[in-house]
Amino acid sequence: MSGVGPAVWRFDAIGTVWQIETREPLPGDARSAVERCIGDFDAAWSRFRADSLVSRLAATGGSTPAPPDAAAMLDAYAELSSATDDAVNPLVGETLARRGYDAIYSFVDGGAAPAPPWRTLVHWGNGMLRLDAPSLLDVGALGKGRLVDLVLDALAPWAATDVVVDAGGDMAMRGAPQRIGLEHPFDARRAIGVLEIRDAALCASAINRRAWGDGLHHVLDARTGHPVRSIVATWAVAPTAMRADAVATALFFDGGPRLAHEWGVEWVRMTSDGRVEWSAGSKAELFT
Repeated sequence: MSGVGPAVWRFDAIGTVWQIETREPLPGDARSAVERCIGDFDAAWSRFRADSLVSRLAATGGSTPAPPDAAAMLDAYAELSSATDDAVNPLVGETLARRGYDAIYSFVDGGAAPAPPWRTLVHWGNGMLRLDAPSLLDVGALGKGRLVDLVLDALAPWAATDVVVDAGGDMAMRGAPQRIGLEHPFDARRAIGVLEIRDAALCASAINRRAWGDGLHHVLDARTGHPVRSIVATWAVAPTAMRADAVATALFFDGGPRLAHEWGVEWVRMTSDGRVEWSAGSKAELFT
């Protein structure tokens, strides 16, 4: 990726490496604003923290004042779930934990099981979030993208343009265009192509990230509890990182291209037999 400037701030948060590039070094107030933004989000939505809101709901169910991001994320989840025939389900957290991707990273597989029927259990509106039974919410299908958007907004008073926020490969940027390589899922030294991004977001997902055991990885079909096999990597470009992240997840399933079309999202994906597919009008330079 071509940089926007000489100032780079790297740090670890929510289990990944962040990199924020700006023309000038960010002052302490800006860094504090970013840290508060990430801390608030993590305290609400992390299923890896025993004291988070979603962990408390997993233990007790019931109603609670909704975090500020609940409506935006769960509304998008409803569209994402419908497009994929419920293969994407925000209660897949229980299934991921059962298969070993749990709060202590045990990576001990307890076997496949479908996620609970989220549409009958999860309710939101009028500033409240309710789970009719104890259930583990997981917003991983779009949550990191949402947080990237929030961090970009938090930086606006200090870096409204010429800024890149990159959270482990999910990124949003304003200002100068950036050329970004699409990493080959089986060889990190290679790229399958390049995308030029300007004033937009790019999110990617691949089965070689967060993989463990005998062919297990973080993209599970919530209807069965089994990992996806036919798609190995996805990339999506959208005006917001939350939508790019959601489509990058949806593209592992049959309904992904339709959702991307409805949302106006550009995409690329690679199948398990090495073929590369892309959206109509994609501006990606692919090395085919």
